[in-house]
Amino acid sequence: MDIVDPRIEEYMRSLLTRYDEPVLLEMEAEGAERDFPIIGRLVGVTVELLARSVGAGRVFELGSGFGYSAYWFARAVGPGGEVHATDGDPANESKALDYLSRAGLADPITWHVGDAVENLGTVEGEFDVVYNDIDKEGYPDAWRAARERIRVGGLYLCDNVLWSGSVADPAGDHGRDAKTTNAILEHNRMIADDERFASSIVPTRDGVFVALRVA
Repeated sequence: MDIVDPRIEEYMRSLLTRYDEPVLLEMEAEGAERDFPIIGRLVGVTVELLARSVGAGRVFELGSGFGYSAYWFARAVGPGGEVHATDGDPANESKALDYLSRAGLADPITWHVGDAVENLGTVEGEFDVVYNDIDKEGYPDAWRAARERIRVGGLYLCDNVLWSGSVADPAGDHGRDAKTTNAILEHNRMIADDERFASSIVPTRDGVFVALRVA
């Protein structure tokens, strides 16, 4: 199921050509060639905008792949900020740092290899933004860990929360595993019910949950 009409998404992408930097284009090409699930430019620009809107200087990413989302958060925080990136594959660290170095965005990056939620527990302090894009069955535990680490006025951001429309019809045949869909449904409901956060889903691409901590 298309969340947004593909013609509308193509139009939206046509407005973002000013971001056509060589390294970003390389990263997008690698994502396409490997069928690697990067967030894409529409969501990338969105998370940078959201991070800038709260004056983010300290970001923790739960799931970073080869650094595509970190590219946008590093732009948001600037060279004096912090972006903690995580991935279970050691090979992605060197690939990401090469890309980000060539883009002039490596200064804020601290890379953690291993389980994302476990690594969050090893880094002290509050964050302006916690971004979640790990394996979807881990979403409920990621939210439980992240919600206590976000400052008042900070953001929790999460990609793929509409899961190709499966959340609207969990019993339907969307080619998605029911266990995964149920984990996303649990995650989304917990956020929506948490009165410490004002939250909504932005239906761009596969859905981005945006939760602002207000209390």
